[in-house]
Amino acid sequence: MQSVFENSHISLNLALMKIRFAGTETEVESFSLEEVLAGLKSSHKLILWNDEVNTFEHVIFCLIKYLDYSDKQAERIAWTVHNDGKCAVLEGSFTEVEVYRKILKQEGLTVSVE
Repeated sequence: MQSVFENSHISLNLALMKIRFAGTETEVESFSLEEVLAGLKSSHKLILWNDEVNTFEHVIFCLIKYLDYSDKQAERIAWTVHNDGKCAVLEGSFTEVEVYRKILKQEGLTVSVE
């Protein structure tokens, strides 16, 4: 991983490596300094973003299945995302929020951590 020093700020490049061992390939994700420092915050939010790919039904299904929302709550969140462009769907530690970010991303949803 490269380090770049600019104006007394440290910036690290984000890297995604593929490792092959004994015929099995896996991806190893590394984090930037900013992401590591952000992980020290006590509270993070998982943001669900509007996109042109996912249907209301799929978004609602994922919110119910993975985040344990009721049908009405999930539908309300889907409408908020549709109308406002985004909605915080979970708040917690970086580790907890990051786990759910990865799960929802695998389902095709557009999500980020703040």
